[in-house]
Amino acid sequence: MLKYIFSFFWLGSLVLMAQQDSTFVKTDRYGLRVGADLSRLARSFYDKNYQGLEVVGDFRISKKIYLAAEIGNENKTTEDARVIFTTKGSYLKIGADLNFYENWLDMDNQIYLGLRYAIGTFSQQLDQYRIYQTNPYLGENQWIASGEKWDGLTAQWAEFVLGFKAETFKNLYAGFSLRLHFLVTQSQPGGFENLYIPGFNRTYNSGNFGVGFNYTLSYFIPIIKKQRTPKEVTSKI
Repeated sequence: MLKYIFSFFWLGSLVLMAQQDSTFVKTDRYGLRVGADLSRLARSFYDKNYQGLEVVGDFRISKKIYLAAEIGNENKTTEDARVIFTTKGSYLKIGADLNFYENWLDMDNQIYLGLRYAIGTFSQQLDQYRIYQTNPYLGENQWIASGEKWDGLTAQWAEFVLGFKAETFKNLYAGFSLRLHFLVTQSQPGGFENLYIPGFNRTYNSGNFGVGFNYTLSYFIPIIKKQRTPKEVTSKI
């Protein structure tokens, strides 16, 4: 008799566990995430030739896709061997990120690929320059003050992004991204060259490619929740 009673309770526990598994529902949160690039803020404190701020944000529109944007402003003085110049300007980047990390349970982390299209407006000012001397008898090259300025310059570029975001505390995310820039178009100052573009960073040898990165800290503002069962097709976006 005890054998049958034990079997009955064991079978009942299996049925209850199966019911719990079949009724489990995972909740996906949708909302706005807003933050700032900590690397630019930190550099503004330790680099006397730099002031910058970048605000970042994204909005989840499906299981794996996030609309994303960055807006920023930079004021940078560059000191090279032959020229000292100051660049000031603002930029806007708009695009999307595709998350390919599968979260467990209530985790909400990202490893993503992204694409941005950016527009920047800025000015260049030539502060000082040196004329290269090949004759050693003319003495050491001296700095020549200029002050010539070019306003109303613009640039457009595309960015390919690889990054991650991890929820460190409730609704608080730390992130990092690497960016490859491709310059689409720019307006050049007369008699000078855009050696630095706000948001794009340094240009090299008149090339169209550049690189960048950011460290972000952002806060998630939940707006709605959507539920899905564990049996939902994971590839669905």
